[in-house]
Amino acid sequence: MQQGPSSVAPAAPVLVIVRDSGTGDSEPSILGLGLIARTISSAGRCGYSRIYCVAADRSGQQGVTTVSDWGSLADAFAQQSAPLLIAHAAVLAESDWLAQLASRPLDMWAARSGKLLMLPATAVAEAFAILDVDSGAHTFSEAQERLTHHFGQPAEIPVAIDPILVMTQADVDAAERRLLQGLVKNTDGFMARNVERPMSLRIVRRLASTGVTPNQMTLLSVGIGLCGAPFFLSPYWLWQTVGAVLFLAHSILDGCDGELARLKFQESRFGGIIDYWGDNVVHIAVFSCMAVGWSLSVSASWPMLLGVSAVLGNLGSAWFVYWRTMHARKDSGPLFTSVATLPGQTLARMLDAASRRDFIYLVVFLALFGKSNWFLVLAAIGAPVFLLLLVLLAMRERFQTA
Repeated sequence: MQQGPSSVAPAAPVLVIVRDSGTGDSEPSILGLGLIARTISSAGRCGYSRIYCVAADRSGQQGVTTVSDWGSLADAFAQQSAPLLIAHAAVLAESDWLAQLASRPLDMWAARSGKLLMLPATAVAEAFAILDVDSGAHTFSEAQERLTHHFGQPAEIPVAIDPILVMTQADVDAAERRLLQGLVKNTDGFMARNVERPMSLRIVRRLASTGVTPNQMTLLSVGIGLCGAPFFLSPYWLWQTVGAVLFLAHSILDGCDGELARLKFQESRFGGIIDYWGDNVVHIAVFSCMAVGWSLSVSASWPMLLGVSAVLGNLGSAWFVYWRTMHARKDSGPLFTSVATLPGQTLARMLDAASRRDFIYLVVFLALFGKSNWFLVLAAIGAPVFLLLLVLLAMRERFQTA
């Protein structure tokens, strides 16, 4: 076995997709994206510097350079020095394991049999020469056999990195379930994880293959939430319950925009901004209508003071979090991930938990008895306290980083 000297993988590896001969452009669609298109988008997000596809039919897609043989690929690599990941065209690309492989130090060739092959930069030119002889390796399995014969048995890619191959309809169903499950966030509250997320994922699974965009889902969610707010003007349980159900529907649909954006690689800063501020506009509208409705029902003005406290506390907290943690962000990831710039602290974790929307279920419960306005008391106290704690947290973070 011949090995080049040890090397450490740079931050920008190269990905080569091996499409079997005779497959043409046929590939399964996974939640609105073709399998190779999903691989291209995922790899681009994970820092892969170049993406190639080896295909005898020369079929290609935007974002990938298609070559007809390994010799052409060797020519393209002549001026590059980077580690190489060779992936079977039927592999389901997932950002988690692609990112792990992109950052993994590599000093010998490794494999996940039948799915992935990895080569250090020092062995790439030699590998291309082996793959190009005798009319070239035409399939992934043939490429793996040649490299194993020349370099010996590969090291095993970590067990945690175990992508699936999508070749049958059953595989498509399994791939979609796997991608959808990956959308569940560790930061989801109890009710969001067990009630809202399962419903929003079912909705997204049906929307993924349509032309509906994440921003359209955001606007729909905000519209439904605003439609629910006026029902809290009524003192009757039936109308309050209708408003609470629309408020809950807003929360469920609000999860769909981010899920759809992540599935179809359509995240944008603008989308994150309208999602964040849309949520807060709905909350402010609901608190305002609760205050006005309560004031009218008791013919007194003091409930309006509760409304002012809740609205100003909500607005102040929203602006404070946006300015500190979101205003300067330019990356393509989720715009809002935490109320803190150092989210690992105990106070930061507590405030993150308090910012989740499980409180909506309390609104629904109170509305069933015509008492949704009681929630306004909690909001009038909690929102200003939340803002004060945010300021305290910011002062602590500034002191720690000074």
